[in-house]
Amino acid sequence: MPLFENSSEYGENIKIKVFGKSHGENIGVEIDGFPKDEKIDLSELGAFLDRRKPGKNKMSTPRVEADLPDFESGLNDGVTTGEKVRAVIWNTNTRSGDYDNLKTVPRPGHADFTAHEKFDGQLDMRGGGHFSGRLTAPICIAGGMALQVLDRQGISIGAHVEAVGDVHDERFPLYPTKELFEDIAKKEVPVIDDEAGAKMRTLIESVGSQGDSIGGIVECVITGMPVGVGEPMFGGIENRLAAALFGIPAVKGVEFGNGFECATLRGSQNNDPFVVKDGKVVTETNNHGGSLGGISSGMPIVFRVAFKPTPSISLPQKSVELETKTETVLEIKGRHDPCIVVRAVPVVEAVAATVILDMLGGNKNG
Repeated sequence: MPLFENSSEYGENIKIKVFGKSHGENIGVEIDGFPKDEKIDLSELGAFLDRRKPGKNKMSTPRVEADLPDFESGLNDGVTTGEKVRAVIWNTNTRSGDYDNLKTVPRPGHADFTAHEKFDGQLDMRGGGHFSGRLTAPICIAGGMALQVLDRQGISIGAHVEAVGDVHDERFPLYPTKELFEDIAKKEVPVIDDEAGAKMRTLIESVGSQGDSIGGIVECVITGMPVGVGEPMFGGIENRLAAALFGIPAVKGVEFGNGFECATLRGSQNNDPFVVKDGKVVTETNNHGGSLGGISSGMPIVFRVAFKPTPSISLPQKSVELETKTETVLEIKGRHDPCIVVRAVPVVEAVAATVILDMLGGNKNG
């Protein structure tokens, strides 16, 4: 089997290739088909990337990286040229020695074992290698650019931490506003209800102090979508979004609208009545989450993404020494998030933005 090249790609009209590894020289993104002649506010893009950046508080890994994109092509004086966009982020704060004891002992919950078996133990898995959440930084470059283009088309995307463990935030209202999205994005814990945010922070810090981790849920909404985007069956809104969202490390579940709750309801409860509002056909409720038959209905697209607890924890865990096939006890060193959900909020927005821009046509002028 040929050696894995440490790159992954998604998209149809806009092809996004993410490359690099957590402890390599750099990570980055190539975007083929991005719309031409679009102004990109680099300060706004930097502020978006900063929301994902680690090392800002006790809720994230203490690894500090600037995460500033270095654009090598596709952008001229802040305007997209129509050629392939290539941007890199230089890794400056790796501590590879923390992973010396993991070369042949897979971390429970990580891709170490499956990667070792598939690629004959040839991959550099320090810090998670190409499987690391660090690779979400390049996705945020593409997503941050896409968000600016969509905003000029009247489409807004916002997300919040819906839950950490058993602590829940409010759900988004039927018609969330761009102002609400912007208000949430400014918060250290991006929530609607600040009291819930304070409880989440306390829980995350408590779990982290015990050497453990905890999972949670991100809720995201896309507003301003025209009716008719998406295809039946395999090319639907849910299909395309879910496929890309599952590319985010640690995502274990995606649901749209009422999601799994639909299974507990009757049709008379779950169906959304059609009504006329301001001369347009809309639905009175939005249990369908903005997509019917895989095609956008014009209502806000609503989905939630479940993240597992960070696999790297400081507590002793059972594992196996792969070369000798002997059981052992593993103690993981290094710097890790006790909860990745808070930093995952802009990543979910970024992935959603790239998928929606892709479905709207990509570079029609390139």
